[in-house]
Amino acid sequence: MRVTLLSAVIALSLSATAFAADDVSKVNGTASVEAGAHAGDVSSVNGSVRIGDKAVIETASTVNGSVDLGDGASAEAVKTVNGALTLGERAQVKGEVENVNGRVELKNGADVKGHLSNVNGSILMDHAHVGGGIETVNASITVGEGSKVDGGILVKKPNWGWHSDNNRPPTIIIGPHAVVSGTMTFEREVKLYVSDSATVGKIEGATPQKFSGSAP
Repeated sequence: MRVTLLSAVIALSLSATAFAADDVSKVNGTASVEAGAHAGDVSSVNGSVRIGDKAVIETASTVNGSVDLGDGASAEAVKTVNGALTLGERAQVKGEVENVNGRVELKNGADVKGHLSNVNGSILMDHAHVGGGIETVNASITVGEGSKVDGGILVKKPNWGWHSDNNRPPTIIIGPHAVVSGTMTFEREVKLYVSDSATVGKIEGATPQKFSGSAP
């Protein structure tokens, strides 16, 4: 009887886990996951993706819309084409964060273990971490105070495939007590500002301007 009861409990547990990991998909409208919930792939085509605080999912993705990963939430990967992408405080992404056109913001304690990339927009980090390097074409980047980037930074040369209405050089700021390990490579003109308390590796393609205080 005990074995039968134990088997039933295990079966119910597995069933609940499978149900909790269901995908959430929308064509038009917001795809959302409640705080503390578990889900598989969460996606929309024309709409935003909202992941609640401390929720656990596989991937968050959309084509036209923003993606918000709540405080303490975690995902395997996060992707959007046209829209802002925000990682809340202590949010974690185990793989890549990809954005084409839009702002990428990593709030206090956010951690991206993989690669972070976008083409147009901006990248902002506040006491956050990126483990697999940052890559962009036209985005300005702020590695804010106390933030760390492992794997360097690459700003690629624009080509005919990357459209931007803004031809001004991107501004790259490495803030107070920030760390960039690996090479910072700039294939195009940029304005590079590095705090006198920051730690950076090799710099290729740009001459840094030192600053003191909280910002250039």
